Amino acid sequence: MSEAMLSKVRKLLAKAEDPACTPAESAAFTAKATELIARYGVDRALLAARDPATDPVGDRVVDVVAPYARDKAGLLAAVADPLRCRCVRRAHGDGFALHLFGFASDLERVDLLFTSLLVQAAHGLSGTVVPAGEHPAAFRRSWLAGFARVVGERLRAAEAGAVAERGTPSVALVLADRSDRVARRVTEVYPRLRTAAPRRLAGTGFGAGAEAGRRADLGGRAVVDGAGGRGIAR
Repeated sequence: MSEAMLSKVRKLLAKAEDPACTPAESAAFTAKATELIARYGVDRALLAARDPATDPVGDRVVDVVAPYARDKAGLLAAVADPLRCRCVRRAHGDGFALHLFGFASDLERVDLLFTSLLVQAAHGLSGTVVPAGEHPAAFRRSWLAGFARVVGERLRAAEAGAVAERGTPSVALVLADRSDRVARRVTEVYPRLRTAAPRRLAGTGFGAGAEAGRRADLGGRAVVDGAGGRGIAR
């Protein structure tokens, strides 16, 4: 992502995070940052359609570590899918190695957002009281599931809005072709890939996590913490 775009997004998020900002103003600033991220993805896709060398299909591996490694992996998948990337989860030590596939510009967006959202999730969990009598780990797992669900829905809506803004069928065709090319690359590397069974979570934190997901900044705030996912409360 260009430095000019990053600078604009960071300024919007700084305004959204200002304690003097009202909730409505904060939401407006965050929505604008998210919109810019989505527009950038569509613009890069259209540019690559004319000059494929500017945005090749690639892959990268993201290590997701304990605690709550499976839940962090779920958050990564929730971010990757709306941004037209695919991820394959592989067991690695006490966590997972997530093999991401996508176009270079989309992988960049996923990395930026996932790193930021991990920190936001850690902050949200640390400020959420586990209900009396409930197992903390079960509550936090369900909280993270709610957070990931809403973040994914918001990203999908932002991407759809960026596509609709262009208003031409060719944009949808370009993006569909990109998704197909990513899927083919995944099949080439993992010809016998299986879909994991859905999880069953017992905790009651889903609603609180979903609400935190609605408040989360989706503009890709730069953070120090790496994508390995340290910092989630135990």
